[in-house]
Amino acid sequence: MGCLVSTPKDSGGNRRRPGNIGEVSVYVPGLRIPKSVDFFQSLSGHLSKTLVERLTALRTRIVVMAGQEAPTITRTRRKTATQHGGSTLADLHQALEDYLPVLLGLVTDGSQLQYKVQFIWVNQEDDAEETAMFNAWYEVLSVLHLMAMLLLSQANLLLLPRTSADGYQPKVSEESRRASIDIFLKAAGYLDCAVRHVLPQLPSELRRNLPVDLAEGVLRALCLQALGQGVDIQLGMAIDSTKATLAVKRRLACEMVKYWQQAQDNIMNLPLSNGWGEKHRLFIKWKYIEAKAAAYYYHGLILDEGNTEKSHGMAVAAFQAADEYFKESKRACEVFNAAHPLSRNPPLWGTMKYLSEKIPKDTSSKVRINRDLYSYEKIMETAPTLPDFALALKPDEYQLPPADPSWNENVQLSHIGINQVNHDKR
Repeated sequence: MGCLVSTPKDSGGNRRRPGNIGEVSVYVPGLRIPKSVDFFQSLSGHLSKTLVERLTALRTRIVVMAGQEAPTITRTRRKTATQHGGSTLADLHQALEDYLPVLLGLVTDGSQLQYKVQFIWVNQEDDAEETAMFNAWYEVLSVLHLMAMLLLSQANLLLLPRTSADGYQPKVSEESRRASIDIFLKAAGYLDCAVRHVLPQLPSELRRNLPVDLAEGVLRALCLQALGQGVDIQLGMAIDSTKATLAVKRRLACEMVKYWQQAQDNIMNLPLSNGWGEKHRLFIKWKYIEAKAAAYYYHGLILDEGNTEKSHGMAVAAFQAADEYFKESKRACEVFNAAHPLSRNPPLWGTMKYLSEKIPKDTSSKVRINRDLYSYEKIMETAPTLPDFALALKPDEYQLPPADPSWNENVQLSHIGINQVNHDKR
């Protein structure tokens, strides 16, 4: 059950896309925007007036806030404090958290109410401008997706370098880096819950007809992206730490490769043809190549600690692979930034600032030192296989909240109404 309506991309102007999204540390593929629905028309006679009014008020707040913020929320302007003391990102996220328990009453215990309301959302990555479905699980899925995108937007703002008080190069504080890891895990938790607990609630026909923004592959890719960027921050912090060993840094770099590889595997065959979607694919491709440069560099450092001719030869091959991937990542980055909507890199910091200096220098040095010892053919042999480590970073365990207590009051009112009717008949 649950009728589907998709509006073609040339049908109107609901989807507003910026021409330039500014500096990007964390890519967010646009924000899906909810459109107004009439709960009174759909639910009158099924729910108490108070509960319908509450659903209406909570969702209307989200529609208004998302409509105002979506065109600018992916831009890299600093969010100013609102009259409530929080940021616009935090306020919209809180509005979604307030709405979700009340919304979930529509699907509790397989209620038929889940098919009464047509929910409409404006897409970003799909060719269809908007998708409407008579299914409350579609609304739950859309809410979780938006909550995750807001967190990724927040992480992007935290990870844009700021000019330090001492006037030196712009940098990202350790506090911001630690906070961003928590945010990445929380966003991954929303997306993991969406894939494992919400998608299975939709009939297979509706799942096939979901906009590509909510396709399982995109949700999984976004989850893996969040985890991959979390490991990237961990690696940067390990690089800055005097206590972190080479083995720790190599493990983090190799894990980062696996996250980005899996993200690419999930997204590569999806029809991401328009601006936001194609740029999403290019972002993942760039970060995957960048991660391989880091992994081969640290693998090379450890191989170079060996005492055999073979280990030194493999180390040189690893350094050369790191150098090639590093050059390729710079080209992939340029392609990503040139794709619409346009973007640009923030000043280099963290992992890639360090590696952009070390990879070319160390590769040149190791190849020059070893060129007299080993033939060109040996040095140019295939890069050694990267170690395979189990992935340590996991999404937060997020569970859908229970239905709001107001639904219990509605059930009680319904029973009172039925009893009154029976009393009148007698």
